Amino acid sequence: MNPSGLLFRRTAPRVQTPLRQKRWAQVSDVRFYAIKPDPTERYREALERKAREKGLKDANELREAYADRIKRLRKESMVPGLNTAIEEEGSTPSNPQPHRPPPQPRDAASSIPYQPPPPPQPQATPSSKPQSSSSKSSSAPPVRTLSSFIDVEKSSALPQKELETIWRLRHVRDPQSLAAVLPSSTYTRIATTAKQHPQFVLPIPHPDRGAEIHFLQWTFPSPTTATVLFTHLAEFKLRGEFAQPHTTVTYHVDFAEEKGLVLMEGRVQEGKRVSVEEGRFLVMGLQKFYGWEGKGEGKRRKLMEQFSGGDEGFRVEELLEETEKVP
Repeated sequence: MNPSGLLFRRTAPRVQTPLRQKRWAQVSDVRFYAIKPDPTERYREALERKAREKGLKDANELREAYADRIKRLRKESMVPGLNTAIEEEGSTPSNPQPHRPPPQPRDAASSIPYQPPPPPQPQATPSSKPQSSSSKSSSAPPVRTLSSFIDVEKSSALPQKELETIWRLRHVRDPQSLAAVLPSSTYTRIATTAKQHPQFVLPIPHPDRGAEIHFLQWTFPSPTTATVLFTHLAEFKLRGEFAQPHTTVTYHVDFAEEKGLVLMEGRVQEGKRVSVEEGRFLVMGLQKFYGWEGKGEGKRRKLMEQFSGGDEGFRVEELLEETEKVP
């Protein structure tokens, strides 16, 4: 036996497969774990200094002292018309609603569910209720009386036919204007219905893109005038009372008793996506529903009562069907 060979076998190292260890470590971006600093902590020193000037203990007492002012400023910074309520600090709503982004104007009419309007309020005369500052800053243009168009005293001596001709010629030069003359008996029915239903909706059918809904509101700014404001329903839902009307119509009743007629004038605003023909269609629809004349007046009366009462049975399809019917 060879001793050197035995020694080699004893001293030769064993060749073994190296062990492999699995690592489950993962590299994470610390930016996703960063915490946004509290603005109160950022301005803590300035708030503490302000609190000492006011004779308060610290910034927390300063915040409690100005709680009402903070809440008021939050409400003033709200976007009008979006119906976003500011919750009380520390309170939780009983039935929280999921957050939904506000609809865009182009698809608001289809994405916002129908919300019945509140019951109509009785119309107040200018003598019984002073005009508030909010109504003075309304988006609607100021109402012009009949004397701003014609000489009322001289026109009262003219025959009825000549008065109608003068009134139509007075507006013929303005391509955006609307003018008409209607019997006082017809206006009486319209005005009576308007005081019962001061708000309503009227559609304008479009063969290529369906019907477009418009919201109308009645106002009686003076004893001799009644005004109707037409607004896109989508814009009214977004902006509320700050919505801009695209068509304004005013009825003048100065000659209702003496001549037996009422003069109507209006204007379609340019750049509001409404043509003059569509404005005339809305005025005709207004007279059809508020005048309650012709075939189907019972159905139209029912639709107006459903809308004013917030009835869920109100259907836009039925409204469109009645609008397209010939009186």
